[in-house]
Amino acid sequence: MPKAFSSKTRTVPRRENAPRKGARLDLFRFVPFRLNRLAAEVSASLSEEYQERYALDIPEWRVLATIGFRNEACSAQYIAHCTRTHKSTISRAVTALLARQLVERVANEDDRREFALRMTRKGTALYERLVPRLLRKEQEMMSCLTATERKDFARLLGKIENSLDLVPTAKDAGAPDPD
Repeated sequence: MPKAFSSKTRTVPRRENAPRKGARLDLFRFVPFRLNRLAAEVSASLSEEYQERYALDIPEWRVLATIGFRNEACSAQYIAHCTRTHKSTISRAVTALLARQLVERVANEDDRREFALRMTRKGTALYERLVPRLLRKEQEMMSCLTATERKDFARLLGKIENSLDLVPTAKDAGAPDPD
């Protein structure tokens, strides 16, 4: 509990982990650096599956993954927001996926100027072949953790995501709950 302060002086309790003046940054203990490095490595590891086998790049996979987990059409803007990927990157990915006939545009019945995206049969078939491979890769990566550690890790990631106002669950992203 913070100490009360008088009109003359304000006593603010020092946070236990507050940085000291003149502190140096230890990059390998700096959480943003560690998370970024970990995310890049995980993404690169997973991309081996979809780049080599299916000639998809990371943004193209993000588009398919977002549409696939929702099981319904969604806008490119939604995909950009959900994946935290720049709109122009998503736009290029959508163009490539349209050309390969993996996704298609569907008119928005409320606003004819707007289009949503959904997977074609070809896109769905690719997605259904790829997802089990990616889930196996995820399992391999997480195998260094016990079941309890995996639950704790997921819970702690959720807390950080929540503190940054990120969509924390599939339900919050407008997707049906998995079985």
